[in-house]
Amino acid sequence: MTETLVITAVGPDRPGLVQSLAASISKHEGNWCESRMAQLAGRFAGIIMVTVPSDRADALQKDLEESLSGSLRVVVQRSETVESVANPVRRARVELIGSDHTGIVREIAQALSQLDVNVEELVTHTVSAPMSGNAMFSAELDLSVPADLDLVTLRLDLERLADDLMVDIKLSE
Repeated sequence: MTETLVITAVGPDRPGLVQSLAASISKHEGNWCESRMAQLAGRFAGIIMVTVPSDRADALQKDLEESLSGSLRVVVQRSETVESVANPVRRARVELIGSDHTGIVREIAQALSQLDVNVEELVTHTVSAPMSGNAMFSAELDLSVPADLDLVTLRLDLERLADDLMVDIKLSE
């Protein structure tokens, strides 16, 4: 029997952090299944899904929390993978770009939440515009859209929001 663990790790970035995580997981016969990791402002943040034999899960958790405590804040949570048959979804993607200003993510997240759309992944960047040097904000969102939500409705709501925020938004399936 195996257990699925979701491990989050945050701390000052330095070479060798991923290797330390991988070594602990491997030591306890864990299988690294999926992960997302990033470095922002000198900080490392990662989320990893692993499967591990049930009789090794507690030892892995203890090892990660103790061996990395000096360099990373590690949280280990047990997870149950549940496929939702009652609420089928389809995937969509939103790409956004415009002048940077406060509230863009809040407004997009609120609009999506009101339609019961789940943000599965969000990647944002702020860069200087080539000619003006003004700050430009871009976002890419991977979404789970309820099957009963008409994409035309979602597109119209996003277009209205784009006008309000003065950004360009592209929705694709």
